[in-house]
Amino acid sequence: MILLTFNLLNIEADAKNGVEISDEERLKITENNTKAILRILDIHDTKASFFVEISIAQKLQNLIKAISSKGHEIAFYNKNSSLQEIEEIKKFTQDLLEKQIRGIRQKDVKLAQKDLKLLEFNYVSNIDNANILFPFKRLKRDTEINEEDGLSIIPESISPYSQLPYNDFVFQILPMKYYQNMVFETLKNDEFVLIYLNSWQFTDFKKYQFDIPFYRSLFLGRKMEDKLDALLAWINEKEMATSRMKDYIF
Repeated sequence: MILLTFNLLNIEADAKNGVEISDEERLKITENNTKAILRILDIHDTKASFFVEISIAQKLQNLIKAISSKGHEIAFYNKNSSLQEIEEIKKFTQDLLEKQIRGIRQKDVKLAQKDLKLLEFNYVSNIDNANILFPFKRLKRDTEINEEDGLSIIPESISPYSQLPYNDFVFQILPMKYYQNMVFETLKNDEFVLIYLNSWQFTDFKKYQFDIPFYRSLFLGRKMEDKLDALLAWINEKEMATSRMKDYIF
């Protein structure tokens, strides 16, 4: 099973040459990037899970409704929000969609699982930092779903052969043929492959001059759109199964 997920969050990088890019502009970039992702998913009739960063969720009401109406899952990405803020946004979004929000993803700030359970989440999908040295830091880890504190804990996927993780940077940098082989070989060994990408990777960095590291600026924008399109076309061609996170777990 392929679990395709997207993190919706504003790009935090400063602009080059001291140019100011407002929070409103950053939010619009996130919205436009997400619409590009949705178009590609529609073309290939593929459903995914979208992890919306807590601090911008209330500002993206129309986008969240559009994502949900197309059959995709809405979950949350916690960057540095408090439990109270998460609880408030969770209730607001559930009322907006008239659906239960089951999943949450964390990276740098990880709240206690027992507290997340009290907020009636059903699963946690934590991720790690994906810098240029990340693939070489850990060569082995658990890739099975575990139950802890009443929650399903979904680990990041890692290739048992190349030992590369399926994070946003690896997708961005690897040639598609190599990435496809990695997915194919991993599914021979593991029950699922969890792929995650960030909405900011679909930004046109020629139009918006953000100051990001060189290695992170490669193959972004339209090239990311083309790469996602190629991946989904290959998945359908090989008749590989895909699923939203909540459906696979429950």
